[in-house]
Amino acid sequence: MLQLDKIRLAAVSALLLLGGAVIEVAAKTPDGRAHANIPPRPSLPVVTPPDVGPVTSRNGTVLPPYNTTYYFDQLIDHTNPSLGTFKQRYWHTYEFYEKGGPIILMTPGEANAAPYTGYLTNRTINGQVAQAHNGSAIVVEHRYYGLSNPFDDLSDASLRFHTIQQAIDDLEYFAKNVQLPQPDGDSVAPGKAPWVLIGGSYSGALTSFTMVNKPNVFQAAYASSAVVESIVDYWGYFQPILENMPKNCSADVQAVIAHIDSVFTSGNTKNINTILKLFNMTELSNHLDDAAGALRNNLWDWQSLSPSSGGGTFFEFCDALEVKNGVSAGPKGWGLQHALQAWGSFWTKTYYPSLCGDADVVTCLGTYDPTQAFWTDTSIDNAGRSWTWIVCNEMGFFQEGAPEPHPTLVTRLVRPVYDERQCPYWFPEKFANQTHPVPNVDATNKAYDGWFVKENHLFFANGKSDPWREATLAADGTHFQSTAEQPLALSDGFHCSDLSTANANVDSTVLAVQQQALKSIAGWLAEWKPSSQ
Repeated sequence: MLQLDKIRLAAVSALLLLGGAVIEVAAKTPDGRAHANIPPRPSLPVVTPPDVGPVTSRNGTVLPPYNTTYYFDQLIDHTNPSLGTFKQRYWHTYEFYEKGGPIILMTPGEANAAPYTGYLTNRTINGQVAQAHNGSAIVVEHRYYGLSNPFDDLSDASLRFHTIQQAIDDLEYFAKNVQLPQPDGDSVAPGKAPWVLIGGSYSGALTSFTMVNKPNVFQAAYASSAVVESIVDYWGYFQPILENMPKNCSADVQAVIAHIDSVFTSGNTKNINTILKLFNMTELSNHLDDAAGALRNNLWDWQSLSPSSGGGTFFEFCDALEVKNGVSAGPKGWGLQHALQAWGSFWTKTYYPSLCGDADVVTCLGTYDPTQAFWTDTSIDNAGRSWTWIVCNEMGFFQEGAPEPHPTLVTRLVRPVYDERQCPYWFPEKFANQTHPVPNVDATNKAYDGWFVKENHLFFANGKSDPWREATLAADGTHFQSTAEQPLALSDGFHCSDLSTANANVDSTVLAVQQQALKSIAGWLAEWKPSSQ
C-alpha cells in the first residue's frame, strides 16, 4: 500500500453514512444515494450504540433499550393546525438523568433516524453533555424521512409541507408538547427545564436556523459541520479535498480530468470513444456530461472519512493511481498517461461493481431518462427523494467542477444547469413548464441569516478536511471571529468528526473542540432560570 503522507496516519475510512442502502427503499449506491450520479447529502455519520439490550441508569434503574421507538403527534402544517397530526418517531433515554437536568434534543436530519440511536449515548457529544449535566437525550426523526411522514407517499402533492420552516416548527412544537417517557416527562418543557439542541451537517444548519427563528426555546445549541449558507453552484465541496488529499493523487486526478474535458469537448469521435471504452461507458456517448460526472464518485468517497477508522475506499483509489510496480509516485504523481490507464482499470474492475452492482451503465449513471425508477419512486423512506425536494427548492448544493482558472478535481462539463434539469424529473408537478428551476437560496439565507448568523449560546464546530466546510462559518475567506457567546472551533477532522467520542480519542484537535464545547455549554446551562413560557 502506498504511504500517502501524513494524512493517512490520521485518517480515515468510510463510515456507514446514512444507514446505507439497508434502510433506504430507493438506495442504489453503498452510501445510500438514490443514484450514482446524484451527489451525496450533507448527512450525519452513524454512531452505533453499545448494544440493543436494556439500559441501566446511573441509579441502577433498568430502562428500555436505546432502540425503543416512541411516537409523537406532530402537526402536519404549523400554519394550519386544523389539518391534523402525523406520527413522528423518536428515541429517548434518561440513563444519566436527574431531576432538574437538561433535555438534549437532536435530529439526524435527512435520513431514516432508526440507526442513529448511538446519539443517545456518551459515544457522542450529545451523551457527553447529558452525562456531565444529568440530562436525558432524544433523537427525533425529521419529517418526510424514515417512517415520519404526514402522508403515505412522497408525491409532489404530499411534499408541499416539506420545508425548512416546517422542520424548525417541528422542533419547537416537539419540545413544548412532548411528554417524555421518564418519571417527570410531563414537566420538562422549555421554561421548566433547559433544552440543548444539537445537530450536524444539514441538521447542524437546522440547529442554527432554529436558534435564529425560535429564540428563547433552547438554552444552548451545538452545530457541527453546519451548512448554514445555501449555495447553488457548490463547487467549493471539492476544495477541502483538493487541499488535504495526497499531493501526488491530486496532481494526477487534475491531469486526467483536464484531459477528459478537453477530449469530450473536442468533437473528435475517435478520441472520445477511446476514453468511453476505457471506463466502460460507451453507452453514455450521447451524454458525455454523465460520463465525466460519474467520476465524481471517487472524490465523493472523501465524505466518508473519519479520524477513528482505517484506510478506506478513497485511499484505495489513490493507491491504484500512485503505486506502480510497487513504487509510490512523488508529489507530482506519475503523470497523465499512467494515471488515465490506472483510473480506467480501477474503475472498471473494482469500483463500478461496488458502486452499481449488476446495473448497466445507463441505469446506474445516466440522468436523461425521466422514466427511470429513481425519479418516479414516491414510496416513503426514500431519503434521496425527500432531500432532493429541499435541494431543488431551498438549498441547492450542486457539486460541480471549479470555474476557470481554479484547479478542479472534477469535470467542468457538469454545471448547475445539469442538476437543475433533473428537478422537474423528480417533481414534474412542482416544476411544471420549468426546464431549469433555480433553488431560491437567497430567500433561505435571508430568512435564517446563513453565514452571518449571530446568536447567543450557539457553538459552531467544523473540520479543516470537511468537504462541506465551504458552506459553514469556516469557509475560506469568511474570517468569522469566535466569540464567547457564539464560539467557532476548528479541528483537523472531517465531516462531523467532532460529534464522535471515538474520533476525540484518536485526534487531539477533535478532543480540544469537544472540551471547548462542553465548557461553553456548561456555562450557558448555569445561566438558565425557569420561566413562564
